Amino acid sequence: MIIDSHAHIFPQKINQIATDAISGFYNYKMRHTGDPEELLASGARAGVTKFVVFSTATTPAQVEKINSYIMEQLQQHSEFIGAGTMNRDYENFSGELDRLIANGIHSVKLHPDFQKLAFDDEKMLELYSLMSDRGMFLITHAGDFRYSYSSPARIQRVAKLFPDLRIVAAHFGGWSEWDEGRVRLSDLPNIYVDISSTYMDGVKINETYEGLEEMKKGLRAFDPEHIFFGSDFPMWDHKEELDVLYSLGLDKAFLQKILSENFIKFYSKYGKIKP
Repeated sequence: MIIDSHAHIFPQKINQIATDAISGFYNYKMRHTGDPEELLASGARAGVTKFVVFSTATTPAQVEKINSYIMEQLQQHSEFIGAGTMNRDYENFSGELDRLIANGIHSVKLHPDFQKLAFDDEKMLELYSLMSDRGMFLITHAGDFRYSYSSPARIQRVAKLFPDLRIVAAHFGGWSEWDEGRVRLSDLPNIYVDISSTYMDGVKINETYEGLEEMKKGLRAFDPEHIFFGSDFPMWDHKEELDVLYSLGLDKAFLQKILSENFIKFYSKYGKIKP
């Protein structure tokens, strides 16, 4: 089994708009659109059978609509594991978290840079406290040299404030701020990471970006049981990303942990992930 722990999907009517917005934000062309069927097809070509799917609410009015969409997709696709969304200015954190849990969703995904939201904003600390009390986990975009919203320092602060809240800090804990992510997050027991958008073929961020070396450093720095495979679909293609991972010559046991075993163990408190 291969589990993709990081995939974005969008309703058909906004699919291309949302994909184009991501492309513009990062200034490079997406491999795919965020269509759920395209996600499944991309995964199938590479042997990926399970996908953690989510989208981002940039306004409070979008929160319930997006969460309902993810719930619908879980009903339609047994391959999907859902993560909800939240917005700083949404007025009913508690009620919406309970609705997510009642519909089999045990996590919230944030993208602080899209949402223009400081990860450790005082209002968001209320959300994290409620999630921790409910045993939920948090997925967040981590790091961007252009902004401070999702900086590893902010994630570190939250992880220390809420030691029982498990946080998946995407992109090895600091997209384009990998050194900072490794220094601040690699020794925290409630921090997990995914490998998505670390090695980015053909992308030049700045003069110091080392491409594949960033992935290698991350694999060495973080707890080997706290690392998940993630594609960052639609940004990247599953087969291309997995071909890179396979090329590293990792120990087979370690590779299998990254591909599925780590996430299966991580998610086991909510239920068994079936092949």
